Amino acid sequence: MPALAEIIEALERSYPKELAESWDAVGLVCGDPADEVTRVLFCVDPVEATVAEAEELGAQLIVAHHPLLLRGVHGVPADTPKGGLVHRMIRGGIALYCAHTNADSADPGVSDALAEAIGLTVRGPLDPHVPGGRTGIGRIGELADAEPFAAFVRRVAEALPATLPGVLGAGDPDRPIRTVAVSGGAGDSYLAKAAAAGVDAYVTADLRHHPAGEHLAATGGAPALVGLTHWASEWPWCRQASAIVGAAFAGNVDSHVSTRCTDPWTVRASQQGAP
Repeated sequence: MPALAEIIEALERSYPKELAESWDAVGLVCGDPADEVTRVLFCVDPVEATVAEAEELGAQLIVAHHPLLLRGVHGVPADTPKGGLVHRMIRGGIALYCAHTNADSADPGVSDALAEAIGLTVRGPLDPHVPGGRTGIGRIGELADAEPFAAFVRRVAEALPATLPGVLGAGDPDRPIRTVAVSGGAGDSYLAKAAAAGVDAYVTADLRHHPAGEHLAATGGAPALVGLTHWASEWPWCRQASAIVGAAFAGNVDSHVSTRCTDPWTVRASQQGAP
């Protein structure tokens, strides 16, 4: 059976740590690199629900997109939420490895997985590390055939796991959509990049009221916007990362993609409108 260090090596061939942003915290959070691993759980968020899922599966490793300890810490006492998870994983013999902005920028990476899920053929990054390069944030792609914006929003909704907030579209429902920019995770800081790329639509998460409204006003609604929850936009990456480990250790490691929604929104109320 492969050691944890071998699985990390395979992941870092696909998601090199040098692609991570300087502020990021990627890599092994807890676990012994020499321990054998036979089962891995892939998830977006290392939280109570996914740690519990790993325990139920008998996984020795969680590979998460989001870091558990992103900001500097001086301790992990068990009576704090994150410290409690660290202690729980160590007691259960579960290692935690995080691939965050290095997975965002890798080729292929998080946005490639999102693009593939919604049926795009990727042409290149939205914000490349170097001109003409393949690594960088976001992706620009094309649909095989143009379709009305309303149909495209439905396409996105049907391609991704369901969340209570759902999928929102901002734009002319009849506008033809063929070229699309995507960015997994919070992406309204790339609105100008998407507009400069001349795409018909931009798909991302955590779109805020003022940046989205100002973008639409300044550009006449081009590109149209599709807003997702953060978790839903990055969940397709779990399948991509799982396939990497599954291919590298076929027959020796069971790779599982988390089935638990860790989107924080859990209640939705319909509105009749104010009088």
